[in-house]
Amino acid sequence: MAQHSLLVVGGGIAGMSLAIRMRERGWKVDLVESDPQWRVYGAGISITGPTFRAFKRLGVLDELKANGYPSEFGVRICIPTGQVVADIPTPPIEPGMPVQGGIMRPVLHSILSNRTRGAGTDVRLGVTMTEWSEDNSGEVTVKTSDGQQRTYSLVVVADGALSKTRERLFPDAPKPKYTGQYCWRLVADRPAEIDRCHFYLAHPITAGLMPTSATQMYMFLLSPEPEKIRVAEGEQWQRLRQLMAPFGGILGKLRGQLSASSQINVRPLEAVLVPRPWHRGHVAMIGDAVHATTPHLASGAGIAVEDALVLSEYLASESDIGSALDAFEERRWERCRMVVENSVAIGDMELNHASPDKLKALMAQSEQALRADI
Repeated sequence: MAQHSLLVVGGGIAGMSLAIRMRERGWKVDLVESDPQWRVYGAGISITGPTFRAFKRLGVLDELKANGYPSEFGVRICIPTGQVVADIPTPPIEPGMPVQGGIMRPVLHSILSNRTRGAGTDVRLGVTMTEWSEDNSGEVTVKTSDGQQRTYSLVVVADGALSKTRERLFPDAPKPKYTGQYCWRLVADRPAEIDRCHFYLAHPITAGLMPTSATQMYMFLLSPEPEKIRVAEGEQWQRLRQLMAPFGGILGKLRGQLSASSQINVRPLEAVLVPRPWHRGHVAMIGDAVHATTPHLASGAGIAVEDALVLSEYLASESDIGSALDAFEERRWERCRMVVENSVAIGDMELNHASPDKLKALMAQSEQALRADI
């Protein structure tokens, strides 16, 4: 039997995870990424227990633990002055599994990209898919921007929330929608007392500190903005200093240290949930391209890795690729829908000053659902 071949469009977390997995399954895998530098934007990333579980099944847990910050502690809740008001314990999802933690995005990207190339994936940077057609046997012939033409058993598009391919594959698909909040991230040195995730509540602003290594952490801050705005790069540190005004303690110290050289990332929070189907013939979409979420449940990366794990499982067990894609969507839809819709709902509750009990209940319900098996 001829070797199956896969084209992955997009070199983010979902695309790299699928490439790694399908090489393990013996498929020939090409990956094209439009950014010639394969850059990663952002500061740190928070990792929940379910996301650690997904990375463990991908085979990279030990590297994450060695290069990030795995924690056995739950979340610490603080008032704006920095005073601790509650510790919320979280049981490990599996014995010996970190409860939560963080890692710098470039470090995570390095781990996954090295694994992707090391597995034998043919990675081509600065390249996009320009045309494709499918014959009666299901083979997909693809033309790419570097002038090449290759034929594949399957094409999987994982080119993110702003996917250009999505518009061509599903012209009626919804576009990402702004949720009314901005997320600010700041990279900083980690004091010893920040040994777990700390949340600081100063409605309507929520901030947090997450360790990402033995020496670093990142701050995230959610602020309301009725409309999307553009904050010039040279003015970001001043705007962030204004937003951090309600906070004392460690956040107050961070505010005082802000300068034009601070490592700051800011973006509007947008979300999109594409209705099924997520495939047309043997061209399918996974990850943020079909279910981009806000960070309120810290699960965007986790469900992207899960997509790769589940799709690879069905591609290995189903004799027919179309049946595998149908089974994949059937299994993934409800979980991904819950993450996107509940994350957006939590953001709405923050904006509209919902009762803390209602907010806590929705978060607990969501986290319990995420602990269920993939």
